[in-house]
Amino acid sequence: MKSTEPLSGVDAAWLRMDDPTNLMTITGVLVLEDPMDIGTLKDLLKERFLGFTRFRQRVRDPLSSPHWELDPHFDLDQHVHRSALPGAAGRAELKERVSERMSDPLNRSKPLWHMELIEDYLGGSALIVRLHHCIGDGMALVQVLLSLTDEHFDPSRFPDRNMDRSLLPGAIRGVLKTVQGAVSTGGRLLADGIESIWNPSHGVQRAKQGMSLGAALSKLLLLGPDSDTPFRGDLKVAQKATWSAPLDLTTVKRIGHALDAKVNDVLLGAVAGALRHYLNEHDEPTNGVMVRSLIPVNLRPPEKAFELGNRFGLVFLDLPVGVDDRLERVLAVKTRMDEIKGSSEAGATFGVLEALGHFPVEVEEQAVQFFGSKASAVMTNVPGPQEQLHMKGCRVQNVMPWVPRAGRIGLGVSIFSYNGEVRIGVACDANLIPDPDTIIDGFEAEFDRLAEDLSPADDA
Repeated sequence: MKSTEPLSGVDAAWLRMDDPTNLMTITGVLVLEDPMDIGTLKDLLKERFLGFTRFRQRVRDPLSSPHWELDPHFDLDQHVHRSALPGAAGRAELKERVSERMSDPLNRSKPLWHMELIEDYLGGSALIVRLHHCIGDGMALVQVLLSLTDEHFDPSRFPDRNMDRSLLPGAIRGVLKTVQGAVSTGGRLLADGIESIWNPSHGVQRAKQGMSLGAALSKLLLLGPDSDTPFRGDLKVAQKATWSAPLDLTTVKRIGHALDAKVNDVLLGAVAGALRHYLNEHDEPTNGVMVRSLIPVNLRPPEKAFELGNRFGLVFLDLPVGVDDRLERVLAVKTRMDEIKGSSEAGATFGVLEALGHFPVEVEEQAVQFFGSKASAVMTNVPGPQEQLHMKGCRVQNVMPWVPRAGRIGLGVSIFSYNGEVRIGVACDANLIPDPDTIIDGFEAEFDRLAEDLSPADDA
């Protein structure tokens, strides 16, 4: 194994995006129905987690020539701690603890991750996981966390000494060379519609279809600032985190089938309704309002799911918050997502991030602020396994990850499906959005009304 390894341009870009008001940390909670003690957790991590070399490496020289090196003083006890919740030690207290941790920066002198085990939580345990975005994107990190489970652990997925770090198909690697000026601007990029947003294999298969890189970049540069709503403004350090009750995935699919829409169209349409509900509750105007969101697009082929690093692009989606009818909101989202079918925006933004990682920090900061001004939220949907999982025999009740936000974006919405259920999580700036449960309430009400509107007619 090499003693050091340079960060890729895009990984370096995410490392340097850290800001006290917007830490580039992916936070997640795993709730276990059965109690787990700290000793069992540490044994599990030694067996199933530390085999991924990146979790024993720290970043050196982050500003000029960032590279990974094995931490010569690595100590698992510095990364795993046991704690207890105050008071009733229930869901409200867990929300508060997660919110507090979202504001805590990871120790840059050590490998950039931390886990906090709450041994006694509602008869079981809860595990708060924090991982820096420079280690990997949400898709890769969720897959790594799933490798902690009895059902998905496979030591053959640990990287070997000669692992090829290239995780992208040749067509998309060509795009990066285009952005960096190494080849002509004739490269063609990713396109596959909504399925490519959530299904990487479809996107890769059609990587040569779509608009030119130049057209995609021009579109991004010409975007105006997003609507002026309470979701935008000056950010502070304090964060808020919350999540919904479980939704039935079969019902989501039934609604989608009735509207000829994808699961993601339905869920993002419901999110648009939730944001409308929030504005109404705060006596804010909604007529004609669009809330632009950044949507991550996975560029990683399925066989590379367990290889760390960042391999995703971003597309902009205008959520039709100003549309009054909830069915029309879902259909409007479907239309906009379908329009992305011929777009190469995801590959273009990935290429921009890769290039920025090689520029001075000051240039990257200006670019992040520029693109951050174009959106009010980041929204992501990560599909999880549809089976009951266990960790050393302890049943995993639910998993909830939260997406970080770059620049001056103060709202993140995460959707995660697991074992036939879907949950939505909201992470936000506590100054901008002090009551994110209002968004959750709106989302749950929106979903219930969609299900009621589209329920099958009773038999006569």
